[in-house]
Amino acid sequence: MYRIFIVEDDPVIAGAMGRHLEGWGYQVKCAERFDGVLAEFAAFDPHLVLLDISLPFFNGYHWCAEIRRVSKAPVIFVSSASDNVDVVTAMQMGGDDLIAKPFDLSVLSAKVGAMLRRAYDFSAAARLISCGGAVLNVSDGTLTAAGRRVELTKNEYKILQLLMERRGQIVSREAIMTALWESDSFVDENTLSVNVNRLRKKLAAAGLTDFIRTRKGAGYLVEDGL
Repeated sequence: MYRIFIVEDDPVIAGAMGRHLEGWGYQVKCAERFDGVLAEFAAFDPHLVLLDISLPFFNGYHWCAEIRRVSKAPVIFVSSASDNVDVVTAMQMGGDDLIAKPFDLSVLSAKVGAMLRRAYDFSAAARLISCGGAVLNVSDGTLTAAGRRVELTKNEYKILQLLMERRGQIVSREAIMTALWESDSFVDENTLSVNVNRLRKKLAAAGLTDFIRTRKGAGYLVEDGL
């Protein structure tokens, strides 16, 4: 089931869009916090975004740019005539299409369906894991924190993926080493410590201090939360 994320601050419009798309079999979520759209996006991990341009705090262009840092999910801008929007600008900011208000809901579902077919019929959808300001794209192995891309080695990526997938749980050193061995990486106790310390330094440099916590005698933990 495709997931659609609606970023629209008019609850009447957002509700009508959501109910109509749910009627077509989509899973829909409407943004709740317009100062934290990216966090909600990453937590929901949608296949497509319907993004209003005039929003509280930051406009749709801002959020489109932020989404583009972590995902290639299609973005369809939703604009009213009063926005005086330049279609070229919308596309340059990373948008894939634009729907002008007022619009017919049948046009909305047709555009959504066509965009999803173009985006996903011949390629796998990206999978995102979000936690504590970090967004890990499992599909291409990239990490983004505070809008910055963080370069990781193969082992660092594997360690972080395991901890983020089990966020809120203590993961033993043995479990991490087993996972790395299964991916053909030679890791002993010392090598694991070196990799974890190096990963921590990279995360701290990106503003994620104490992102990975040590539980003495038990293992490592990434706290649960957006």
